[in-house]
Amino acid sequence: MRFLVFQHIAIEHPGIFRDFFAADGIQWDAVELDEGEAIPSLEGYDALWVMGGPMDVWEETEHPWLKAEKQAIREWVQDRAKPYMGLCLGHQLLGSALGGKVGKMPKAEVGILDIALTEAGRADPLFAGIASPFQALQWHGAAVLEAPADAVILAESPVCANQAMRIGDLAYGLQCHTELTARTVGEWGEVPAYACALDETLGQGALQKLDAEAQAKMPDFARDSRRLYDNFMALLQARS
Repeated sequence: MRFLVFQHIAIEHPGIFRDFFAADGIQWDAVELDEGEAIPSLEGYDALWVMGGPMDVWEETEHPWLKAEKQAIREWVQDRAKPYMGLCLGHQLLGSALGGKVGKMPKAEVGILDIALTEAGRADPLFAGIASPFQALQWHGAAVLEAPADAVILAESPVCANQAMRIGDLAYGLQCHTELTARTVGEWGEVPAYACALDETLGQGALQKLDAEAQAKMPDFARDSRRLYDNFMALLQARS
């Protein structure tokens, strides 16, 4: 298989999923959109993964490539009906591209927090074997406030009603971060926009504490990431 990956900052890549891709012999091509790389032809790819980033989906003046990215997502999901996985910004881009509304939250959601599966989420094959609630890293100040008309909400948190959604049978968006590695929190803490959200939400100097908490929970994160990946791949293989 061959995957296409949209990235919006170099340090937000598929993370732990890179190890799973390699073990399965999956070739993947990363497009660093924020660096001006062009979106290639979508032909020949089996899945599209869209990662996070410090920009917002509506900032098309500052980041003109967002228009082309949303168009590519619409083509992939709506016209081609092919497998999609979006994380954080990738989740929000899925919502925006398919007619939903994305906007600022009253307060950023940052930290290792509980996420509860909805009834639909507990029945969805992507979350087979995932406990409810489960914990994951949150680090976002925007959210999908209104989901696309045909979206199914799969997970929620106390301050974010759309933590995960499915559109069609194979397009998924997750607001939380399931791609963590041992380096993730430390690297992201060096990004000014992320550091600002962290300090405003958890207080000055919270990075070290958050990193320590993430390190302690890394085995659980890796377990859930593996299950999500295996479930996603099972859906791809069933389609094939």
